[in-house]
Amino acid sequence: MAQQLIHQPSSWIDRLARFGYISKGVVYAIVGLLALQAAVGSGGKTTDPQGALQEIVKQQFGQLLLVLVAIGLIGYVIWRFVEAIKDPDNKGTDAKGLAQRFGYAINGLIYAGLAFTAIKLALGTGGNSNSNSTQDWTARLLSQPFGQWLVGAGGAFIIGLGFYQFYQAFSRKIRRELNLNELSNAERNWVMGICRFGVAARGVVFCIIGWFLIQAATQYDASQAGGLGEALQTLAQQPYGPWLLGIVALGLIAYGIYMVVQARYRQFATN
Repeated sequence: MAQQLIHQPSSWIDRLARFGYISKGVVYAIVGLLALQAAVGSGGKTTDPQGALQEIVKQQFGQLLLVLVAIGLIGYVIWRFVEAIKDPDNKGTDAKGLAQRFGYAINGLIYAGLAFTAIKLALGTGGNSNSNSTQDWTARLLSQPFGQWLVGAGGAFIIGLGFYQFYQAFSRKIRRELNLNELSNAERNWVMGICRFGVAARGVVFCIIGWFLIQAATQYDASQAGGLGEALQTLAQQPYGPWLLGIVALGLIAYGIYMVVQARYRQFATN
């Protein structure tokens, strides 16, 4: 009965999940748009999802928009935990399946934190801190026994996730998750091209973030760690930095579009 409730198109979890994908897409698209503006010299900045939320709240009706985004992110979190616990995609209980389901749960926790930040911003009770949460957590880990190994392993794991994003981008996995039969061949090719570009760009960012953590571990220096905003800033500081930043920024916008495509066309598995 629970599985039937989850997978019926009219179920509240299904609707929340799709709304959640849209909210996640909006956040990534804003990060990408701001980075693209910085790359072409028309304002903008390199920031992370928290920075994107702060941009939303500055707009007209920003608090209302942020509440809607927060609701969507909560829906995304719920769906991630459904995937982790109920296993609607039949990942199984072998080592690979459990690792994927554990990843869903971790992803849910990360976006739960982002949803909480959105709620605080909407209520005007947070979001003005200049602290770097990535560096804060890295410093806490480094202070623990075997902290350097933990941080280094975390960095290697995130780089692995980055390479997995590359695999997803160029495999048939993305296409299998989407029901695009109502689109023409040309439209499907465009949609898949945008989606693959977005996932690959996210893979680039993951690899940079993982490298930051490895540097923090080897140098025993939490200030070397960084998140999405720092990864984009690093790209901007390289030779041909504006070009590199612009390409990845377009990729993040494409990833935002991919999330919206998932909200519209994803096939939710049934058991």
